[in-house]
Amino acid sequence: MGKIIISENVSLDGVVQDPTGEEGFRLGGWVGQVGQFKGREEAAKVLLDEALGTEAMLLGRRSYEFFAARWPSRTGALADRLNGKPKYVVSSTLQDPAWNNSTVLKGDVVSEVSTLKQQLAGDIVVAASFQLVHTLIEHDLANELRLTIYPVVLGAGERLFGEISDKKPMRLINTRTVGDRLAYLTYTFVQDA
Repeated sequence: MGKIIISENVSLDGVVQDPTGEEGFRLGGWVGQVGQFKGREEAAKVLLDEALGTEAMLLGRRSYEFFAARWPSRTGALADRLNGKPKYVVSSTLQDPAWNNSTVLKGDVVSEVSTLKQQLAGDIVVAASFQLVHTLIEHDLANELRLTIYPVVLGAGERLFGEISDKKPMRLINTRTVGDRLAYLTYTFVQDA
């Protein structure tokens, strides 16, 4: 059975909206505004290790389109892994995904993702896709949460955790400092707590 791993860049106050500044959010681009820091290579290695250690990607349509517009033309170990691994896109509008090894999941999100978890044996990483993330958390489909926390407080924007119907207990299973500014935290969702 597959395991759903949510992997997000997040501000100190929980904002996940427009980290690269390409969506037009007035506070967007906060990942790049952290400035030069020791450990950029280490941060790149964290991304590569995650890509190599997961079986597939699960994305919402907008995040899929963002990645699909950038990665197919790139080269290197990370690009090779992202371009080659299976990608599943939750969308009711995407018809013909052009990025290599992409499959559209068109039905009910909860049902489609539950089936996907049954079909795949490895880890399935969800990057960005905060609307999808909210659904996965609400319906107890996520198994693990990996947060790369950037040292900035935005005060506004879409947050990683929206309103949910009940508490979602988690257990911290790993902490790591990346370079001299980022925190990388890994939590597991505790079922039936």
